[in-house]
Amino acid sequence: MTPAQTTRLLPQAYRPLFAHAGFKRLLPALAASDLGDGMSVVAVAWLAIEIAPPGRSGLLLGAALAAYALPGALGALLFGRLLRRLPAARLLAADSRIRAVLLGCVPLAWATGLLHPVLYVALLAGSSVLHAWGNAGRYSLVAQMLAPEQRLAANALLSSSVSASIVIGPALAGFLAAVVSPAWLIGLDALSFAVLAVQVGRVRAPGGEPVTEPKPGSEAGSEAGSTSEAASAAGTGAQGGAVTGSDGPSAGLQLLRGQPELLGVLALTWFFNFLYGPAEVALPLHVTDDLHAGAGLLGLYWALFGAGAVLGGLAAGALRRFPLWPVTLGIVAGWGFALVPFGLGASAPVTLACFTLGGLIYGPFTALSYTLFQERTPAAWLTTVLAARSAALLTAGPVGTALGGPLIALMGPRGVLAASGIATVALAVVGAAVRIRSTRRPASRPVHGSGPCGGAARP
Repeated sequence: MTPAQTTRLLPQAYRPLFAHAGFKRLLPALAASDLGDGMSVVAVAWLAIEIAPPGRSGLLLGAALAAYALPGALGALLFGRLLRRLPAARLLAADSRIRAVLLGCVPLAWATGLLHPVLYVALLAGSSVLHAWGNAGRYSLVAQMLAPEQRLAANALLSSSVSASIVIGPALAGFLAAVVSPAWLIGLDALSFAVLAVQVGRVRAPGGEPVTEPKPGSEAGSEAGSTSEAASAAGTGAQGGAVTGSDGPSAGLQLLRGQPELLGVLALTWFFNFLYGPAEVALPLHVTDDLHAGAGLLGLYWALFGAGAVLGGLAAGALRRFPLWPVTLGIVAGWGFALVPFGLGASAPVTLACFTLGGLIYGPFTALSYTLFQERTPAAWLTTVLAARSAALLTAGPVGTALGGPLIALMGPRGVLAASGIATVALAVVGAAVRIRSTRRPASRPVHGSGPCGGAARP
């Protein structure tokens, strides 16, 4: 079958993406890095347990998992002034190279007997320090490469790749760990990022020149609107001046202050992830304490959720014809309703079906959220704003997860799952009320321009 015939078998929304040479070259490398990270979810924890001193496995496990994720927020703050001037492709390549080198040192240190727990945590922390910027670069690069009407479908493919890695990665790591050390699985993750760095270097996206810091009164002239318009909307400059004197996420948050719609998307996503945290802690205890089952059933819950999320993410490409805000709020409410049956004492088959449906409903959320940011942010500031988004959201899950333990002691796992669902539905209701009120409120001041910062928001 020829490539043209294969493309015709795809849904209409995805055909232009696979006809785009740059995106078609980049997508497999991004998927490989997602799969590597999916395997590392198991491998990082497993290796920590193997190398921990006696009686310290829990401490090292927590430190390793935190080091693999949280320094990205710190890196977003520390390196903002330097990195926000760089093109999206260079940010993604830099993050990929750092992860390839430092994660690649883990199997080498293990093989030579030098992998001390402190060195292990340091390597993991160093590998993630630019990950918020790399993630921002990924979605900014896609926004540069593709036409606006193709971005939602592209974001759907990227988010579906992440969801698929959650299903396939841990299972593959469990299979391979029976043959090789988890240190070598981390090495495979490093190799996937090395491949991604090479592929990013081969991609030629529009706007390949470094993005310089805007100057007061200057015109950024991009597909998303001028930088002076963005600063005017953000209220951070005088008479069309731009955001100046701020580091990456700080500058991005300043811009968001004048963009209530994007600030609302960020707040909705933060609380959505926060309310998901207690449910993630409660589900294993629900399986063991309430259902009196084992790890096999827990794995089935997550496998079905992941499969539903992949299908839902792919379906997001067909949602372009619908208003993005109502669909996003509907997803939040739908996920909440999917959790409520856990609190009603439903049987395992019923809650398995609900969890699968919940994954299907949740699947499009990430793609829709990124698409709203891409459409409403000036191109010159997109990477900075997305880095601010990533840095802020890195705190949501851990805070919710930390809250899960005390809540379970108070309400039990079944009660926490139900409470998480009800609170998530309430979040959607509040979000809808705020959205309706904001669309009915007259503009407080005129904003010139027709870009994302100057034009009327799409309903």
